[in-house]
Amino acid sequence: MACWILNEKLSVLLLLVWLGLNLYLFIDTFLWYEDEDAYIYTRIMLGSTLAWARASAACLNFNCMLILLPVSRNLISFLRGASCCGGAPRRQLDKNIAFHKVVAYGIAVNASKLFCCCCCSLPLNYFEFHSDSNTTGEVLTTIAGVTGVMITVAFVLIVTSSTELIRRSCYEVFWYTHHLFVVFFIGLIIHGTGQLIRGQTPHSLLLHNITYCKEHYLEWEKATQCPLPQFSGNKPVVRVMFAFLKPFTILQVVTHSSGVLELHMKKRGFKMEAGQYIFLQCSSISPLEWHPFTLTSAPEEDFFSVHIRVAGDWTFFYFNRISVFKTYNVFRYGVSVCIAAGIGVTPFASILKSIWYKCCNPNTATHIALHYDQKMDVITGLRQKTFYGRPNWDSEFKQLAENHPSSSIGVFFCGPKNLSKILQKMCSSYSTADPRGVQFHYNEESF
Repeated sequence: MACWILNEKLSVLLLLVWLGLNLYLFIDTFLWYEDEDAYIYTRIMLGSTLAWARASAACLNFNCMLILLPVSRNLISFLRGASCCGGAPRRQLDKNIAFHKVVAYGIAVNASKLFCCCCCSLPLNYFEFHSDSNTTGEVLTTIAGVTGVMITVAFVLIVTSSTELIRRSCYEVFWYTHHLFVVFFIGLIIHGTGQLIRGQTPHSLLLHNITYCKEHYLEWEKATQCPLPQFSGNKPVVRVMFAFLKPFTILQVVTHSSGVLELHMKKRGFKMEAGQYIFLQCSSISPLEWHPFTLTSAPEEDFFSVHIRVAGDWTFFYFNRISVFKTYNVFRYGVSVCIAAGIGVTPFASILKSIWYKCCNPNTATHIALHYDQKMDVITGLRQKTFYGRPNWDSEFKQLAENHPSSSIGVFFCGPKNLSKILQKMCSSYSTADPRGVQFHYNEESF
């Protein structure tokens, strides 16, 4: 456990900060609506439900502000290229989807609390004062009521279609349903414009004896100390950020055997790194679908390329929009270990090609050691010895730890999740608790 915390200390810190901010927002908002004199009349009618609802809404707004940041490709790419973003912070960018899911869980929890307050507790408290009223019907005639239903339905559809079963079996359902986030945020923006929750105005508070009115609520409007109160609501504030895509040029299209399409492209201002992948979109097929493809070219080449296995109609079209995302940090560690399985070998084609260019450049001093380079493999014909079967990971990691006792070793993996869990466990097991000892930093990508 200590080794895992040491290896994932920044992730744990970010999670604790997120939890702390949510807790602070909830407590601060709850106490405000529970103690503020401006809401004395509303509290008497609705009880503590008001404070619970507003505190949950504050946390909900906070998480809705965060939910899109981890999946903003332009933002992630910008942060990766920033000089202040070192190795440890850059590794957190690889876990953007995990943080996106954590924030979504936060939205689900707070939305559930808010839903219970609005649909269960509020009507019961309000019924004590107006037994002849239909609170459900009245709420559905307000802006907050209609948009609340719209937000809830959109969010439920997004969450239920995000399960792994649906993503694996019917990805299009997950992808298109996720675009209901547009409906969700439009409803969220409009939700507060009705100003349903209002506090007493400062001028009205001066005319009221709060202590007396609180204890004699049956005398409201009748007693001179409790005249008809005046209320006002806060107007919602919306901040919008825009991002634009840059055009690119297709230099060459090559059709290989076995239904593989190779695209050579060029984009102004873009400098690739080994192991990177890009998102491709074809608006003639769908303006909403973006698909990831690993770059197979090297940074030393004057273009960037992808190899696409033709598996459907989508891959037969030219692509007219592109957005670049995510890089590996293979060359940022003193020692790097690359592990691939299945289609996960494609990111490392770019890395191996980049190493070849570095080796062939007479101006670059390099030292590359190849194990078992004395003979040729009789099956593959390669000078590199080929091993068959699953590696002994304990033996491999133990040998790495012994050979590099005081190093930060980057472990890069692309492949199935089951193998990823094994490698992550190996990295935690063989990392020492002493920061001066060997540290295995795990980096993964799964398609």
